[in-house]
Amino acid sequence: MIVTLILAAEAAFWVVLALGLATRYLLRWREVSTVLLVGLPVIDLALFLLTFLDLRGGATASWTHALAASYLGFSVGYGPSVVRWADARFLHRFAGGPKPLPAPKYGTARSRYEWVVCRRTLVSVAITFALISALKLFTDAAGTEVFDQWYWKLGIAAAVNTAIAVSYTLRPKEPPAGAIVEDGRIVGWRIPQQQR
Repeated sequence: MIVTLILAAEAAFWVVLALGLATRYLLRWREVSTVLLVGLPVIDLALFLLTFLDLRGGATASWTHALAASYLGFSVGYGPSVVRWADARFLHRFAGGPKPLPAPKYGTARSRYEWVVCRRTLVSVAITFALISALKLFTDAAGTEVFDQWYWKLGIAAAVNTAIAVSYTLRPKEPPAGAIVEDGRIVGWRIPQQQR
């Protein structure tokens, strides 16, 4: 049952996101759009509450229960950036907005970007850790040792993201020779001296 709920929540997230953006840019119902977009985390919260009730009802704990908790953690850590990402693309495609800039690739701008991603991951990991711990503490479900394995996965995700951010800080990626870079993005190329 939890797998079905996870799939339904995933589908509902993207449907509500699309409806929120469509009402904003196609129908120009800004208030309705805001309500829909602000309500996105409610989907993952409902999934977590149903997971909690499932375990309280006597279900054996499984990785799917931990995954449901991870959805809410992801929604808190990454949700606003996902909405901004989709909003920029919808604005460009349907409302004549500017083309969204890609993520920076070079120098300190890339380092800053990686630390932003790392912070989002750490928030997601912390929220998920707390939610899984609550499932262990407040339910008498059998098999909660599977949650201990999930803690390891959370730790690995946090460590990998931190290592990536540190590596880009200590050794920033250099742009190709001749590239003109602004805010970590290539905006043009210098003409070699011999071709002038």
